Amino acid sequence: MAAQSEKAKSTIVIKRIKKGGHSGHSAAWKIAYADFVTAMMAFFLLMWLLGSTTKGDLKGIADYFNSPLQVAMLGGSGSGDATSVIEGGGEDLTKSAGQIKKGSNDTRRRTPEHLRKELEKVERERMGKLKQRLDAAILATPKLAEFRNQIRVEVTPDGLRIQIVDDFNRPMFALGSSSVQPYMREILHEIGKVLNDVDSKVALSGHTDAAPYAAGERGYSNWELSADRANASRRELIVGGMSTDKIVRVVGLADSSLLVKDDPRSALNRRISIIVLNKLAEDKMNRANGEIEAGSAEEVEQSLPDADAAITAPANGAAQTAPAAADAPR
Repeated sequence: MAAQSEKAKSTIVIKRIKKGGHSGHSAAWKIAYADFVTAMMAFFLLMWLLGSTTKGDLKGIADYFNSPLQVAMLGGSGSGDATSVIEGGGEDLTKSAGQIKKGSNDTRRRTPEHLRKELEKVERERMGKLKQRLDAAILATPKLAEFRNQIRVEVTPDGLRIQIVDDFNRPMFALGSSSVQPYMREILHEIGKVLNDVDSKVALSGHTDAAPYAAGERGYSNWELSADRANASRRELIVGGMSTDKIVRVVGLADSSLLVKDDPRSALNRRISIIVLNKLAEDKMNRANGEIEAGSAEEVEQSLPDADAAITAPANGAAQTAPAAADAPR
């Protein structure tokens, strides 16, 4: 009996060891469950991607599995790939054809503001090169180099502005008149030769100081004087070799745009301004000319870029002679 009791006890011990083995088997199902959850997550992720994919992408995927080599090499028509270099890509991926790749050379997708800024940059560079060329021509031409202190060249939003200013010892015109002095004539002739080779239109404006005529604004005034001097400068530019088609505007601004605002009667305010128009300013002027009706002086004044009011000089005809006055502007 004692031997049988000991055998039963040993059997119980063996069963306990088997129970421990069952405890190890319980950890394996957790790994299987984790694999199942991962697979379900991948499945739902796949379903989400398929649900959010456009028809263009789905068609592209189908085309790839049908002919992978063709799509890999050519991008495929209607594959929806916006980086494709052939037709079929683009922003609207629901379209299967007729789209164009969006690239740096695709100007149709750029806003007008971007195009305007790019054009401004190009025109600034072009006018900067023209300024360098004109500065070099001034130094290389003895006639211009002698009067270089009276010639001011700068790049403005409207283009390249060339200002020929007066000084106390060397007036450009006769006293109170539009008669061009000999040295001023030489300057205009040389500038006309240089600008004639430039593919841009030119606008001229005449300026005076604020010294009034004796008769006041009712008679011959600074408005007429500045317009006559601008027109006289136009004729000298043409004599120097400039084509008549290049000049699109000749105006007189009197003392409405002073160079030295602190001293309205300063000799520096008496000047001729030649603006080589950039494309933006030229297009703006063309639009303004198309909208202005002939004989509408008010609209003409509003279209002028440099002042609120101006007198347009006549295209042809001799310059008017200013009446003699003791205090006539120079």
